Amino acid sequence: MPFLPIIFTNFSVQEGLFMSLKIVYKICCGIDVHKTFVVACIASTSKEGVTTYKSHRFSTYTKGLKDLLQWLLESDCKDICMESTGKYWIPVYNILEKGCSIVLAHPKYVKAIRGKKTDKKDAKWIADLFKHDLVAGSFMPPADIRQLRDLMRYRYKLTCFMSSEKNRLQNCLTVSNIQLGNVVSDTFGKSSKRILDRILENPLDTSFDIAPLIHGSIKDKIPELELAIDGYITPEQAGKLKIIKKHFEDLESRKTELEELILALASPNQQEIDLILTAPSFKNIFSAITVISEIGVNMESFPSAKHLCSWAGLTPTNNESAGKKKCLSGFPKPDAISSHF
Repeated sequence: MPFLPIIFTNFSVQEGLFMSLKIVYKICCGIDVHKTFVVACIASTSKEGVTTYKSHRFSTYTKGLKDLLQWLLESDCKDICMESTGKYWIPVYNILEKGCSIVLAHPKYVKAIRGKKTDKKDAKWIADLFKHDLVAGSFMPPADIRQLRDLMRYRYKLTCFMSSEKNRLQNCLTVSNIQLGNVVSDTFGKSSKRILDRILENPLDTSFDIAPLIHGSIKDKIPELELAIDGYITPEQAGKLKIIKKHFEDLESRKTELEELILALASPNQQEIDLILTAPSFKNIFSAITVISEIGVNMESFPSAKHLCSWAGLTPTNNESAGKKKCLSGFPKPDAISSHF
């Protein structure tokens, strides 16, 4: 067999040698992101395949990021790759996306070799990987979808806070032997709230007439309700109940305000929302908005249905051993999922 020489097209201090890799981006920039500063490294490759580098450190104040953008444009560099470090990448992205094409990479995909890490070397390593198109970028929806996603995730947090307060209130009732939860399906229903308000007016008196406070189908459960409210609430537990109830009501009001903001922001995508609501089990408009906030409305961003399922968290990770593919319990196989799209 004849000897075939190996052609080395470029040299990297960290990785050794890039062997016969095509340079996709002649001029590109790698950015190492930190809380108070970023380090940018521009890699410029000549026609002969020789790459030169220039690095600069910029503050993460808005002025510093604008200086970074100006520095990139003056170097005719519009292809950027940076790592998604915490939330620190967001202001950098917001400034640079106005004049550059940005690839946002997960830190694990651009991690430098141990023992060869400095801020400048990290930026250079990102630039080296990116110029050969070796970095898989994360999906980035448009700015309005990103804002919608942020609001929807905050709405989810408020919902969790409300659920936590419900559980705390139920625990207070339990330790006080108030067994409303054993009789009514929702402790925070209208009748339950009225009964609870009456109890908190005078915690020592639980032998009041509850008939005027209830309505609907639970009127047939008056004898059982009278037994359920016969408990003992200490002044400390009564004070705690009042605080929990007030906090819950405040969270409920804030959530309502947030939902009004979400509906206004999502109104341009009403056609897509209506289409999602035609799918089985989608009855709440906020469920449909959640889907749009996570995957956007432009499906061309995903090469295939499997990529979409993976981004949406519906596809399990690969788990293969000895030629056998094992599927995580509770998850359908990827082929079964993608067939529905």
